[in-house]
Amino acid sequence: MELQTSIDKEICPKHVAIIMDGNGRWAKARGMPRAMGHKRGVENVRIVVESSIRLGIRFLRLFCFSSENWKRTPGEILDLMLLLKIYLSEEIKELNDRGIRFRVIGDRMKLDPEIVQLIERSEQLTKSNVTLTLTLALSYGGRRAIALAARDIAQQACLGKIKIEDICENVFETALETCEIPHPDLVIRTSGEKRISNFLLWECAYSEFVFTDTLWPDFSKDDLAMAIKEYCSRDRRFGAA
Repeated sequence: MELQTSIDKEICPKHVAIIMDGNGRWAKARGMPRAMGHKRGVENVRIVVESSIRLGIRFLRLFCFSSENWKRTPGEILDLMLLLKIYLSEEIKELNDRGIRFRVIGDRMKLDPEIVQLIERSEQLTKSNVTLTLTLALSYGGRRAIALAARDIAQQACLGKIKIEDICENVFETALETCEIPHPDLVIRTSGEKRISNFLLWECAYSEFVFTDTLWPDFSKDDLAMAIKEYCSRDRRFGAA
């Protein structure tokens, strides 16, 4: 029996977030430049999106480029941005045809204006789709997201729009750019690393984590299904006994 068909969709996570790691090591192991690893990684996004739909996942969030990744060499950043432009130009129509909503979180001010325009156009085109919400985290950092939310609430308090004593977790969450999307049920990190690298620090408070040694370009539908099966075997208590 295929792994995907053996999973009970009733207990399958509705929101899966993936830290896509290992493109560079994948390329190095094959004697290729890092850019080829990133290219193969982008191609693998389609496989994971299709598999997510089959599994009944409603929200898929992919950590593509962190705020710390701007420290990489100019050449590698250029390669990554070019791949992003190609993806936004060529894949969005297919996503829309399949009923997939496309969103981006992160600091758009650092992105090329052409990329920002493509992002905005893609979000507008797909805003009514409901089959799956695909969110890319680009130029994203969890600490920055929390700091911006705190600043927004402080501004509201200064303007008298909110009372200090009314500030709570629920109020804080409304100031996050992820407020319209449920928290991840499951976070997967590929490549064998076991850290979250400043990803969704607030939102992952009670997420389940699965770490796999598989490098992102090799991460298959079976790897996703195995991570889902691991998730389904766990007892989520959210701090209760």
